[in-house]
Amino acid sequence: MSFGEDVAEMYRDVQRGDEMAAVAFLEQLAGRGPALELAIGTGRIALPLAARGIRVDGVDISPAMVAQLRAKPGGEEISVTVGDFADVPVPGIYRLIFVVWNTLFNLLTQEDQVRCFENVADHLTDDGSFVVEAYVPAFLHRLPNNQYVDAEAIRVDEVRLDVLRHDMATQMIEESHVSLSPAGVRLNPVVQRYAWPSELDLMARIAGLRLKYRWGGWNREPFNSTSSTHVSAYGR
Repeated sequence: MSFGEDVAEMYRDVQRGDEMAAVAFLEQLAGRGPALELAIGTGRIALPLAARGIRVDGVDISPAMVAQLRAKPGGEEISVTVGDFADVPVPGIYRLIFVVWNTLFNLLTQEDQVRCFENVADHLTDDGSFVVEAYVPAFLHRLPNNQYVDAEAIRVDEVRLDVLRHDMATQMIEESHVSLSPAGVRLNPVVQRYAWPSELDLMARIAGLRLKYRWGGWNREPFNSTSSTHVSAYGR
């Protein structure tokens, strides 16, 4: 996915509705902090977490996304390093490191995902936690012909479509959110390399970490065979 000016503007005020639950969950794990968000973006989670008195730093590859963060109240107080979050290019260690909203899958190879776990382990306190929020990819394996087109919105002046193709062999999805309007066609492409929860657990073991617990969501719902998402915490 490209995270330029247009995408940063789109993500500026995006809310999913789970922010309060996510921040409460992360605050409990962070303790006195500090915390580090990988792919901090425009600050959807980092800003309300920092407002609770926890020092939050961030990493993001997009200067445009960081500029949107900086423009928000409290954004100037968060230290953000521009770079590849798989490298975890920051000094020091953290009580909490987290990556939310399937963003770990923006690393497009298994090697890069493992490298992220390894670098996280180098920056985690002995009692710290690495939290990953991601979808469970079971639904992708039920798609007819490994693809779909979904009408996200139909209005008088705009039609928005979600178009996706899935490659089971490589665990890759190619997706685009397409907007059709009198102003023209706008594409918001997304490419991801997904991983099953069990695969993430093995990545953690390679990095010297272990799964501490896994929930079906930020409200600590039990994780089971019907869960569509998971929130997993890893530590030493």
